[in-house]
Amino acid sequence: MLPVRWRPLTVRLPFFQYLEAVLSPNKLRSMATVLMCRRFPRLSRVTALSTTAERKAERGSSKSKKEKRDKPGAAKTGSEAGVTIQLLKPQDYRVLFDPAAHGKGRAGSQQHVDRDSSQALGDTFTGPGTVQAPWTFPTASSQALSPVRNALPQPKSSPHLEQTILAMLYKEEAEKEKREVHDSKEDPRMFQKGRPEYRSLSCDRAEPAQPLPAEEGDSILQSVAGCEGSPGILTDYFLKLSRLPAERRAALASDPRFSALCHRAGTAIRLFSTPDLIQILKACVPLAVPASHPLLNACEAEFCRRAWDMGLEQLLLVADCWRCLDRSVPSYLAILFSYANLHWKDLTLPRFVQLLYIIGEGRRSPADLVQKVENTILKHLDAFTLEELGAICLGLFKSLSGISDHVMRRIADRVSLQMEDMSTYALVNVLKMLRYTRIDHLPLMRELGKVIPARIPATNIQGIMHITLTYSSLHFFDEDVLTAVATSLPSKVSYCRSKDAAKFLWSFGCLDYEPPNEEFYSSLIKQLHAKLHEFNKFPEHLLTALLGLAFVKRFPEELIDFALGEEFVQKTRGSKYELDKDLFTLGRSVEIECPTYQGSLLPPQLCQEFTEMVSSFAEREIYVRPEILEATSLLESMLGGPEYVKNHMILPHTRSSDLEVRLATDGHPIPFNFKGPVAAQKLKDVGVSLTDDLMAQLLQGRAHTQSPTEVGSEARIPGQDTAGAPCWGAALPAASKSQAEPKPGRWQPREVRLALQVSNRNHFCYGSKRLLGLHCLKRRQLRLLGYVVVEIPFWEWFPLLKRTRSEKLSYLHYKVFCPELLSRAG
Repeated sequence: MLPVRWRPLTVRLPFFQYLEAVLSPNKLRSMATVLMCRRFPRLSRVTALSTTAERKAERGSSKSKKEKRDKPGAAKTGSEAGVTIQLLKPQDYRVLFDPAAHGKGRAGSQQHVDRDSSQALGDTFTGPGTVQAPWTFPTASSQALSPVRNALPQPKSSPHLEQTILAMLYKEEAEKEKREVHDSKEDPRMFQKGRPEYRSLSCDRAEPAQPLPAEEGDSILQSVAGCEGSPGILTDYFLKLSRLPAERRAALASDPRFSALCHRAGTAIRLFSTPDLIQILKACVPLAVPASHPLLNACEAEFCRRAWDMGLEQLLLVADCWRCLDRSVPSYLAILFSYANLHWKDLTLPRFVQLLYIIGEGRRSPADLVQKVENTILKHLDAFTLEELGAICLGLFKSLSGISDHVMRRIADRVSLQMEDMSTYALVNVLKMLRYTRIDHLPLMRELGKVIPARIPATNIQGIMHITLTYSSLHFFDEDVLTAVATSLPSKVSYCRSKDAAKFLWSFGCLDYEPPNEEFYSSLIKQLHAKLHEFNKFPEHLLTALLGLAFVKRFPEELIDFALGEEFVQKTRGSKYELDKDLFTLGRSVEIECPTYQGSLLPPQLCQEFTEMVSSFAEREIYVRPEILEATSLLESMLGGPEYVKNHMILPHTRSSDLEVRLATDGHPIPFNFKGPVAAQKLKDVGVSLTDDLMAQLLQGRAHTQSPTEVGSEARIPGQDTAGAPCWGAALPAASKSQAEPKPGRWQPREVRLALQVSNRNHFCYGSKRLLGLHCLKRRQLRLLGYVVVEIPFWEWFPLLKRTRSEKLSYLHYKVFCPELLSRAG
């Protein structure tokens, strides 16, 4: 009797049955304990906690019975607040995967430096064998004033615990499958269906029209062992096997007869004609030959050897096959790009679009093709279909290809006229490139505001994220679009990657938008807790999210405690991104705005290091701006000397300058700056020479030249542009003030400290007087520290720069000695 061969249970059994079979009850109970021991997040905001009853009333019919079953327990703190406990929610427990295992065909795709790029960052393990227990929190508690601290009792073992765990895993499996279906990316090859010419340039991945009977497939495999076979016969075998039914093709991977066929083809690789070799490569796509298979290694080497003897159409077809096989072939692509450069005149319109698609999927931008690409785009601009325009923009975006403002504006002109006929996928690709080039194309954005809100509910989560990020990156505020996003997002929030959740929070915070549904913010904060394990690998996403929340006065304390902890701070400092400024802004903002916060804070020496770094940058780039220098010089003349005004950063973590002036309650200026600021030394009795070119630059702003890094560090918060009421230093407890309050000078009992804000266009939403998030946060915190914020907005100050000195002095005199301010102070 033959021995029974052991076969892994995972081949036949679902995952939950496998666990039941291999894990002991004690191990299952241990797993349950890990899953159930969760800490409650805390969230500070300047409103009161809602009660449990109020939260139930708010949820009403919007919560399904399923969600209610997922939240069986509740705990209360005093009589004012309640916290809903969530136990064993399936979507919070996930069997995660490593994206690197699937990214072999995307060489360079993870090399994007821009934090706004479209690289897809998946879920990752935090360590082998580690079970991450996500933190849960009450949805309606996102406006809590003080921390909620509840200790969960230790879970007790249950005779039905194993069944509970297995049911949970089964449910999670179903949720994951549903999530993958919803989250599936759009097909980037849809443009190929628009012209018949693409059939000879691309590999058709559709199921064969006439499948081969399984019996005939077995016959072919049997004949492999019996004869050597000529190259033509071997090619025919591959083509026929590629027409087998899908389930039969899947079984070929473990069939030794198919392995023998691949081995024979590999050893005879140089005997095949080029058309036959291409047919074998095309057949490997439906046969799902692994990207690292020896046959594909032999094929790649042979195609590289033959490339210069092939035609451009053949080269593009082979490149498309490699893409379908998800195999990285940098050497082959380098040859293709060089060949295309030498034979550019042979590029028809479909060949050109296919080439840009390949360039994008390879994440490489050949520098010597840039000018030729731009000229060809302009040549065929009116002939491209809308889907082809989307494919071109996606290829340029993925490869980080530079493109001139002129070409991008021409593309935007075409799209703005035909947007209603464009698919959402193609439109989003155009928006990615618009965001990358930082083009402020008003007709396109206005038309987008008419077309896109109705499409938001049917758009997948990554598409919605890129739409939202385009608005925030371009500083373009459109309430209809943001409301549509806020309304649709809560039902899809479980499909958000950590990157998506961070970008949503950043975008809304950057534009300082409070959606009509508080569920928008609470659901995204909940998703941050669920994705907490991902932030160890992608720390930039957590800082992005928390800063976006800070802009709109939301401070989830559990997440902040994690982000400011020593271990996470070390991760941010080792990141490939520049995260020090973001970390500094978050840490200081928490100190100023959360007096009851008791979690981790940045070490003083680290804050000092960040302050010196920011100050050094400000001395080179901010303090010396003409509009600020002119205001400083005039204020010194008006008030009596450099000791009466100081050009510096009152709050270094907000990374913009202030002109500080101090007044007694009778309106007389108080001298306080005895160190002689650098700007005052430069400008004393000199002033600023304003040329026509300088004025044109000031009045036009820097919208066309600002890099994504500058936007990420400067443009984050909107608010009101009116001066706040004076405070007398009682805004913060002594302990908090000692850390956050500026040190120079002693605050007199009836002293009024003015913080004059000489703003520019990049502090506001496009074409409006609506402050961006970071600058709203700054003004809010200045008022908390007792300063009176005085706006000198660019739309008033810049036109005055070319007027007479007396007119400028008169304007500044009114701003500093405002009658209403002095009357309140008196």
